[in-house]
Amino acid sequence: MVEPADRPSTAGQRLSAPDSFGVSTLEPGLRPPAQTPGRQVSIRVQMLDDTQEVFQISQRSPGKVLFDLVCVHLNLTEGDYFGLEYQDQRKMTLWLDLLKPTLKQIRRPKNTILRFVVKFFPPDHTQLMEELTRYLFALQIKQDLACGRLICNDTSAALMVSHIIQSEIGDFDETQSWQHLLHNKYLPDQDAIRDKIMDCHRKHVGQTPAVSDYQLLEIARRLEMYGIRLHPAKDREGTKLSLAVAHTGVLVFQGYTKINAFNWSKIRKLSFKRKKFLIKLRADPGNAHHDTLEFAMASRDCCKIFWKICVEYHAFFRLFEEPKPKPKPILFTRGSSFRFSGRTQKQIFDYIKDSELKKVPFERKHSKILSHSSMSPQSSSFRTQVPEESSLSLPLADQPDSARFNHQAELNSAGDPGLVSAPTNGFQDILVAPGSDPLHSRRNHNGVGSAPEQQLLNPGSPGSEDSAQGSPRAMVNGNGSVNGEGNHTSGVTAPAQSPELHPVSPLTSPLLMEAGYVRNDEEEEARRKKFPTDKAYFIAKELLTTERTYLKDIQVVTESFLSFAAKEETFPESVQNLFSTNYEPIQKFHQGFLKEVEQRLAQWEGRSNAHIKGDYQRIGDVLLKNIQGLRQLTIHLQKHSECLVELERACRSSRKVETVCRDFEQQKVCYLSFNIFLLRPLHRLLHYKLILERLCKHYPPTHDDFRDSRAALADISEMVLQLQGTMMKMENFQKLLELNKDLMGIDNLAIRGREFIRLGCLSKLSGKGLQQRMFFLFSDSLVYTSRGMTASNQFKVHGQLPLYGMTIRESEEEWGVPHSFTLFGHRQSVVVAASCASEMERWVEDIRMAIDLAEHSSSPGTDLLSTSLSDNKLLDDSAVEQESEEELCGSRSSLERQGHRGNTTVHVCWHRNTSVSMVDFSIAVENQLSGNLLRKFKNSNGWQKLWVVFTNFSLFFYKSHQDNYPLASLPLLGYSVTVPSESENIHKDYVFKLHFKSHVYYFRSESEYTFERWMEVIRSATCSSSHTVSSSRKELY
Repeated sequence: MVEPADRPSTAGQRLSAPDSFGVSTLEPGLRPPAQTPGRQVSIRVQMLDDTQEVFQISQRSPGKVLFDLVCVHLNLTEGDYFGLEYQDQRKMTLWLDLLKPTLKQIRRPKNTILRFVVKFFPPDHTQLMEELTRYLFALQIKQDLACGRLICNDTSAALMVSHIIQSEIGDFDETQSWQHLLHNKYLPDQDAIRDKIMDCHRKHVGQTPAVSDYQLLEIARRLEMYGIRLHPAKDREGTKLSLAVAHTGVLVFQGYTKINAFNWSKIRKLSFKRKKFLIKLRADPGNAHHDTLEFAMASRDCCKIFWKICVEYHAFFRLFEEPKPKPKPILFTRGSSFRFSGRTQKQIFDYIKDSELKKVPFERKHSKILSHSSMSPQSSSFRTQVPEESSLSLPLADQPDSARFNHQAELNSAGDPGLVSAPTNGFQDILVAPGSDPLHSRRNHNGVGSAPEQQLLNPGSPGSEDSAQGSPRAMVNGNGSVNGEGNHTSGVTAPAQSPELHPVSPLTSPLLMEAGYVRNDEEEEARRKKFPTDKAYFIAKELLTTERTYLKDIQVVTESFLSFAAKEETFPESVQNLFSTNYEPIQKFHQGFLKEVEQRLAQWEGRSNAHIKGDYQRIGDVLLKNIQGLRQLTIHLQKHSECLVELERACRSSRKVETVCRDFEQQKVCYLSFNIFLLRPLHRLLHYKLILERLCKHYPPTHDDFRDSRAALADISEMVLQLQGTMMKMENFQKLLELNKDLMGIDNLAIRGREFIRLGCLSKLSGKGLQQRMFFLFSDSLVYTSRGMTASNQFKVHGQLPLYGMTIRESEEEWGVPHSFTLFGHRQSVVVAASCASEMERWVEDIRMAIDLAEHSSSPGTDLLSTSLSDNKLLDDSAVEQESEEELCGSRSSLERQGHRGNTTVHVCWHRNTSVSMVDFSIAVENQLSGNLLRKFKNSNGWQKLWVVFTNFSLFFYKSHQDNYPLASLPLLGYSVTVPSESENIHKDYVFKLHFKSHVYYFRSESEYTFERWMEVIRSATCSSSHTVSSSRKELY
């Protein structure tokens, strides 16, 4: 055994962790292979807990050097169960060959991220000796469940998730468990079995994280898909199958059902020839099947990949020792020289038996239970019983977890809507539900503040500007030393160089250190000073940021939706052609416009030498040129109303088309109601008008850019005036269609002449007392509903009051109920109460206005609905195509499985007991904004850079503007926006504070202009419209 003093310095030692007595090598006790001389190359590796580490290796180092560096960094003794996988330039997933030079396998190391994952799945988890190994296996099972790879029934899935939750948040607490499940994605269809998961979780009281890992693996190992990685193939008849390899041999699957298995003892030879994978069986007189089975795969490379993993599985589980290398042929080579490299499972057993190992402390990244592992040496003999927890467990019930999310969470039924998590890809959740405490910075076991939930490290976007600025990475070189240097930073002391630091777990990356945030702040300050400070620059930058978001929204229609619809044969081709004809020219135009704006901003900021040749510190000329070009597309903009109507007609005419549209709305990219995206081009005209108004107001008449800006403003104002009527009708029609999806009991809201006015919560007085009801005010009726306890989250209609002849009277004194008023109709009277005086005032004013409209309108005017829908009898039940009972049931069951969005404005109003009017929606349309903000929680120490989009009364959070869908969202209805007080110790400029009850978030902008803009648009969502605005709205009805 090599003495510790003679060993090279390891990553774990430099982080003050105990020595590792086990390294993944062939001969036990040997140090990692020495680095070959040559230039050092950085290789990024993503761990199972979603952190990333950077390792330095020599150019000519074999893959084994990198793999051993990873194992040493983790202090992992049983590293041979794991492997490093990566994607090559053909997007094929490969295992890193430990015998070949790393750089001969990874051609572009800067753009490649290797993943440290489980490679060999043993049949019995009791064969895993160390708690750290079992923890890593548990993380692998967690990933397989989340991505849908580990298929099982609901009972097994619920039980496994309950053990994962037990290891992460500790003993069952109903509120905490509900919130944790609401904001963490463990299963693709988790919401359907959420109650079952909670029932299982409440049975695990007192169970430590180590026992939870053990129980999780106990359940997983019994599943048919445990450790299975499917490789698509076909048999001789062309039937689609999948091949897989396990410890027992080669398996054949059809779908997710195992239909055949070939034990190692029955296999004589495995080989491949071109695209054919061959299994030669041993002669069996009792078997009439062919002795050679043939499977066709997609390519020769696919055959080779599967053949290699079969060779490795056979060697690892069946051989006593590593196979010896073949002697080099003198003249000709025949066949592959590939062989398994590493210790076999038998060699691992022998090494563990003969070694006295210390328990290695490690951090459970996703767990809020603090662990202090015992440091005393303990025997590592074979253990077949449930492992004893070697650490002191302290549940932190007041700290919600951060985790990956890949779904749209339902709102908190206890009262407050959650911060909706979208979906996932290895990201950590960045916000919590208003039903639970705000996120606190997590503390490690030494009391050092750490905030892993504040890091959004995208393994798929190496080198992106956000990750580069905000995510310092650990650099582990060939000697095992750690350099605490992040991208674009310098002069920061590494953890190993600071003698005052307490010992930190070897799994704790510098990503978790607060130093990263300090550097981020300094970088932001330095970067801010380099850029222009003129207000016109920030107005132009707002144009750039909102244009990026707008183009992404258009691509939802032109790319995501059309490609989704094209896969369905039932979707009308005429509707697809209508969409592509009228939206794709708009997209193409704005792509060119965005490039021009980006180029101009780069010149303005001095990032291009072009500014030397002329004055580029203006934007009016770019706007004037492109708005004149946009006027040529007016005919397409006028057709967008027809697109909306035709899509609705197709949905009403066929349940299958309706299913396609609803299924698309469940996609992550469709973060709003799809019809809203159809209105985006018209809304964008309003944004251009407002930006140009601010620009003209800022410029003096003598400014060089004033003339172009004023001319562009005149052109865009003419376009807005020309399309305003169509825009208002489309907004109302879209809102009625959206509300129709939220209501259960009304067949059709979008009837001729109906206008939406207000929706919100009121308490209705009945024999049982005051009961919360959701009211919907239209130009002809008032509908009241309650939230249905169904999977669809729809509101069930209880009654409808015609407005014609209705009277209203304040009745607070009569009933003794604060803020109450009575509605007197022809057939019934209803007593309702608002939550406050201002809410009551808004409702009374809007109801009186609607009553006046109902009495004075002798006949509905001609509008979009009358010309497009009603005249064609689209809504007549007889117009619906005849479908078979089987098709009808299939369509309905599909819709039930998909459910309904639980984060719509209606649901937010229900949970936060407030209301929203059509005027508020119109104002929200004008007040859309996007850009980079720094976000901080109430009890955290660092700022995190996020791309934030404000629309539809919500903030949507992205890692960068290049992301296709949001990571999470925060509905702002009910929130207050203020400036932090001195007592809050926020010593930064341009910070605003969002708070609702006990939930507090701080956001920091880059300039005074952007600060004022964010405050302005957020106030438009958090404060209802004034009475003067409401009164002006009367003219629209």
